Formats: sequence, C-alpha cells, structure tokens
Amino acid sequence: MARGSPAARRRPTPRLLAALLGLHVFALAFALEVSVGKTNTVMALNNSNVLLPCTFTTCIGFQDLVFIWYFNSTEMIYHGKIKNKASEPLLVGRNPRVEFVGSTTKKDNNISILLKNVDFSDAGKYTCHVKNPKEKDAQHNATIFLTVVQKMVEADNTVTLIIVGVVGGLIGLLILFMLVKRVVLFIIKKTQDGKKECLVSSSGNDNTENGLAGSKAEQKAPPKA
Repeated sequence: MARGSPAARRRPTPRLLAALLGLHVFALAFALEVSVGKTNTVMALNNSNVLLPCTFTTCIGFQDLVFIWYFNSTEMIYHGKIKNKASEPLLVGRNPRVEFVGSTTKKDNNISILLKNVDFSDAGKYTCHVKNPKEKDAQHNATIFLTVVQKMVEADNTVTLIIVGVVGGLIGLLILFMLVKRVVLFIIKKTQDGKKECLVSSSGNDNTENGLAGSKAEQKAPPKA
C-alpha cells in the first residue's frame, strides 16, 4: 500500500492511542461506585428488623439518579429517585415491609433500607442497583446476603481462653525464672566479692607480720667480742 494513501493516514498514531488510554483510565477513576460495606453478609433473628446498608460515590455528581433494591435479582422491594445532591430521595415504589433509612444530603450518599419483621423466607440475596444519567447512564450494583436464624449462637471461647491461660502461665514462669536467675547471680557475685576481700585481708596481715619479724631481727645488736 502506498505511504501516502488515505488508509495509511487514518492509522492511529501511538500518541493518539496513549491519549485514548488516558481518557479511559480517567473515566474509570471518576466512575460510579456502589458499596454495601466491609462485609456482604448479614445475620438477623426471625421476627426482627434488619438494616441492609448501601452507599454510592461519584466524583462528577449526579442528576435524577435512580436506585432500586432487588430481592434474589428479580423482586423489586424499593425504588427511589434522587433529583440532586441537595434533595432527599423520592419514593417511586416499595414493599410495605421496607423502609428507607438513608440520606443523600449529607457527606455519604446513603441509600440503606430497613427490612421489618423478617422471617425465614426473607433469607437470600439483596442487590442495591444505582443508575446515574449524568454519567451517560452509568450503572453499578452491590450485593448483600441475608441469613435468618431462630436464635443467635454464642461463640464458644473455651479454646481461646485455654490458649490465653497457657500462654499467660508460660510468660509468668519465664518472668519468675528470670527473677530467680538474677537473685542467684546476685548472691553468687556477693559471695565471690566477700571471698576476695577475705583473701586480700589475710594476705595483708601475713605481709605485716613478716615485715615486723624482720625489723626486730635487724634491730638486734651484734654480739660483743
């Protein structure tokens, strides 16, 4: 193909590809995000109320945002619409046992709901779905799983307590051993110092006696002729 042909001129340059990649990364950085918190599992007692948390973030704001809660991906249990950041959600439709407990005028865009009087049939998957027309109808969702139980089971901490007790006992024995060792070493050092002092004192006394005897011998007058 000739170098100056129209097809060759339309071929994307490396700079153009880099620019497109940068725009894509930039779009991802400012994309809509939905979260249900650090854990996606919730446990609730039968006949109790349970909170299903959900928040969303968007760096370019939102306009006429729509959020819908689904049960097991098909049953809609809450449908709301938010005009902008300065307004609270408007109810479009909901299950009678579901109550909106979030707020979108504060720092966090909280669209959590409260499910009342849960029973075993309410156990399953709950999806928080958000659509933001301001981001070219960008959509995102997050899922939380609900387990309904008759009675909360208390965690058995017996093994943990045993381990803590054993470790504490070993640490106590180690500290006691170190203290006894220091006392024994101190006593040994004192005993050795005492013996050294006795040896030095005894040696001094011996030298003094020898010196005195010599002096007396030297002081004796020579015998007369």
